[in-house]
Amino acid sequence: MELNFGRIIILVNDYDEAFAFYERTLSCKKFFDITENGQRFLHIGLNSNDKSGIWFHKAETDEQKARVGNQTSGLPLFVVYTNSICEYYEHLLNENVKITREPVEKEDSRFFHFQDLYGNEIVLVEMKTEVSQTN
Repeated sequence: MELNFGRIIILVNDYDEAFAFYERTLSCKKFFDITENGQRFLHIGLNSNDKSGIWFHKAETDEQKARVGNQTSGLPLFVVYTNSICEYYEHLLNENVKITREPVEKEDSRFFHFQDLYGNEIVLVEMKTEVSQTN
């Protein structure tokens, strides 16, 4: 039996502004974008061959609207891996993205934190060596 992660759901105020941010900052692409019965389904990701990605869900209720940008109470919403952290750091600075934790160097990795347009915390990580899988 096999399992794979699918989409993480991010509450947004506006589908198009959310996609524009993720496209501009992380080079995300649209995987799926349709509207059925008044409900829009917009799934994005980094690589169209990847099974994981982001599913934007427009906040409709007062409770959902209050959680936009704060779905995890200030903890990181997700982690993105890269092979060029310095390049992405400079890119995000040039895009005026809020860096919330400056780059940190560890024995096995380098990382920094930034926020999306709503204030969701995202971690960008560059591993120095391949991560081994443990059972």
